[in-house]
Amino acid sequence: MYVTGRLPLLVAVGVVPVVALGAAGIDPWWVALGWLLVCAVATATDAASAADPRRLTVERTAPRRARLGEPVATSLVLTNPGSRRLRGRVRDAWQPTAGASAERLVVDLPPGERRRLSVPLLPRRRGELVSGFVVVRSDGPLGIAGRQARLDSRGAVRVLPPFTARRHLPSRLARLRELDGNTSVQVRGRGTEFDSLREYVRGDDVRSIDWRATARAGSTMLRTWRPERDRHVVIVIDTGRTSAARVGDGVRLDAAMEAALLLAALATRAGDHVHLLMFDRAVRARVTGVDGAALLPALVDAMAPVEPQLIDTDWDAAFAQVRTFTTRPSLVVLLTAQDAPESARSLLGSLAGLGRAGAIVVGTATDTGLHDVAAHRASAEDVYRAASAERALRDARRVGQALARGGADAIADTPEDLPPRIADRYLALKAAGRL
Repeated sequence: MYVTGRLPLLVAVGVVPVVALGAAGIDPWWVALGWLLVCAVATATDAASAADPRRLTVERTAPRRARLGEPVATSLVLTNPGSRRLRGRVRDAWQPTAGASAERLVVDLPPGERRRLSVPLLPRRRGELVSGFVVVRSDGPLGIAGRQARLDSRGAVRVLPPFTARRHLPSRLARLRELDGNTSVQVRGRGTEFDSLREYVRGDDVRSIDWRATARAGSTMLRTWRPERDRHVVIVIDTGRTSAARVGDGVRLDAAMEAALLLAALATRAGDHVHLLMFDRAVRARVTGVDGAALLPALVDAMAPVEPQLIDTDWDAAFAQVRTFTTRPSLVVLLTAQDAPESARSLLGSLAGLGRAGAIVVGTATDTGLHDVAAHRASAEDVYRAASAERALRDARRVGQALARGGADAIADTPEDLPPRIADRYLALKAAGRL
């Protein structure tokens, strides 16, 4: 049972008979006690007259998956099998990050009928959103009190990464088509595959002239090449403590997911095989053996529930997992932090374990605001901040140089610019015949 704001008003009305009867010589304490007794009886009667909310049945409709930041339409269907009309309010117990309205839903449900209540969501966080129950309040006829019941009804929506880096995909696919020989631009490099013959045009690489075909055709013929297919791209996302660092409007882990999705979308269009590993000291997500149109849905579904873990990453164990994906030379993309020697020491010490990889790229989402802080020295406090920013930038350069000495390409940029830069590096490796 519950009481509404009308009960205090009803009790306050009792001041009138207390004053009036007290002036007539009646003990006001007995009058007040009698009035409270009347209020208690009215409250109990009102609550008993309300429809029993425990008899309601609840059905849910909600999509299984949604994208972060996009509206999600969910609804509740309430059925009243009882004999009393139910008037009251309903609260769907979604967690705060689901973005449900704080207002209670008003319901007026005659006996034997059903009503559909819309519960729009606007997710503010990636992962699993769960509502385990619905709370229904049934008002009495007087509106003084009513009945309340919790009805178990589980609803769940998996909120996927937004993949805002998708806007960079069309331009990179156009460049991939050029590399693939679908336009007039042809590339030639070590390790590329023969595509076709065409006549020589001024400016072409003379090393690509096919002399036998030239002798047969009577004109200078040129071999064209296209990037090799069926290569392996292994993406490793560090989910350790450094992935929880704030960069831009989010955390480093979210920026790494954006870079991984853009690279995966590009690589699968190029005919390569993409593998994903999210790791710290245990496997948080693993996707392998999925190609074509099913790849991106599998990736976002695996990424959605993963959160940063406040532990150091075991890179030896991570690279042992990488070696299980393929025994062939491949591109290994490590999305982690490279902004402090202390946090990168384990990575640098274990990097030799990837010696069989065809190419290694280490990508990091950083906050370029450090450059502005380092340049601003208007006051004594600004000077100390600038010194701290200078040291952070120097440490990042040292880590990048150490990665380069270990045979890796180090890329560090803002969360918005990191995905296209990694995609461009992938295309450059394709054009050079290194992948």
